Amino acid sequence: MNQAPDAALPPTLPASGEPGPVLTRRSALRLLARSAACLAIAAVALSAYALVYPERMPAAVGGIVEDLTGANPRPVHLLRPASAPLSAVALLGKEIFFDQSLSASGTQSCASCHSPKNSYAPDNAFPVQLGGAHMTDAGFRPPPSLTYLYRQAPFSIGPDQGDTDVPVDLTQLASQASGVARAQKTALAAPAAPAMVPQGGLFWDGRADTLQDQAIGPLTNPVEMANKTPEDVAHKLLQTKYIDQFKQMFGPAIVGNPSLLISEAMFAVGRYQIEDPSFHAFTSKYDYWLEGKARLTHAELHGLQLFNDKDKANCAGCHLSQPSKDGLPPVFTDTQYEALGVPRNPAIPANKDPKFFDMGVCGPFRGDLAKQTQYCGMFLTPTLRNVANRKVFFHNGVYHDLKQVMDFYNLRNTSPEKIYPRDASGKVQKYNDLPPQFHANVDVSDAPFDRKFGDQPAMTDQDIHDIIAFMKTLSDGFDAKGS
Repeated sequence: MNQAPDAALPPTLPASGEPGPVLTRRSALRLLARSAACLAIAAVALSAYALVYPERMPAAVGGIVEDLTGANPRPVHLLRPASAPLSAVALLGKEIFFDQSLSASGTQSCASCHSPKNSYAPDNAFPVQLGGAHMTDAGFRPPPSLTYLYRQAPFSIGPDQGDTDVPVDLTQLASQASGVARAQKTALAAPAAPAMVPQGGLFWDGRADTLQDQAIGPLTNPVEMANKTPEDVAHKLLQTKYIDQFKQMFGPAIVGNPSLLISEAMFAVGRYQIEDPSFHAFTSKYDYWLEGKARLTHAELHGLQLFNDKDKANCAGCHLSQPSKDGLPPVFTDTQYEALGVPRNPAIPANKDPKFFDMGVCGPFRGDLAKQTQYCGMFLTPTLRNVANRKVFFHNGVYHDLKQVMDFYNLRNTSPEKIYPRDASGKVQKYNDLPPQFHANVDVSDAPFDRKFGDQPAMTDQDIHDIIAFMKTLSDGFDAKGS
């Protein structure tokens, strides 16, 4: 039965237990109205406060509202690789990694292009490195960082192959994938089945499946360490001061078996990269923030929000930012391949030949997928960990700082004249580092590339500033105790 407006509501009981004053429905409605007015005033005041003190306001990050201190309200436990003294094999691999005598010039080692002081990437800003017998030959691509590769799967096309002993016919898989729509990359959404894009593998084009396979490549590359044959490498290993360690671990007969000697040497290099924590330290500010041990600034939090925003920067669509379900820290790559259409780098000597094109997965340095032209222009998505320490970016080293990189993502489609050169007639040469017949491979569906010419860019200059601030939190070596 409906009550009259003035009908008395049940009395309240104060702490003494005596009945409180009778509250009528009309007076209750007045009280609610006053409360609503107070909330409205508070909301206006909070908005004004946010304009004056934005750094003190909460930020929504990945659907979570952060508190005013910048702490992670839902800390997690990260499952880092176990830390232990290096095995004898890994210690041998370390000797090989820093040994310049294994090169034809006698002055170049693995560490020459993969400096421990710069996250195992080059410590200079050259777009490509010099090598060869006389250290005068230019490479074709900037060496990528060797960090965070311990979880990289072998190269595959289609569903993850996992650990399988069954040989995979990549050409057959690629042919089956031809003409099928590419999976869209969306930040923080459940990953679309990586159905029709290559994934895994090492080097920019994925042509090596293991760290052991990767290690031998530079030793016999004519523009790198420049040994003419694997046997030349074996001969140099026999002259090293650590050859007795090979005999102790693998038996004295190894010195008479060049193939086995090289195989064990490259295995040792791989073990060094897997066992040494410096290759996957997970000591960034972001790691500690995930664990609730560090606080992010307002700019860093806003940058993380934009990084994860599928309609804005959408960085997390390819550079995964969330820990795995079992607590593995994010490595900030989906290990897949993308054709981004970055502009040609005239500083690379090979690019002086207008007929030369580096097309990644379909050549020229791997030939097994050369006929699968749907992959031309695709290169491996690198980790963004320690990205602020890098001095060159993308597979051709065309950019030298993160602002240039973010401007490329932001303006490539909306203002291409700011990204690409013009030809003699004044026409903008869009995607000028890829033959025209392969331009359709370039990603135009994922944000921020989904904008059209003349559209408002996805990000403001302040947005870009904040995203860069966040990316700086991905550098290892943060002092969590001092934060």
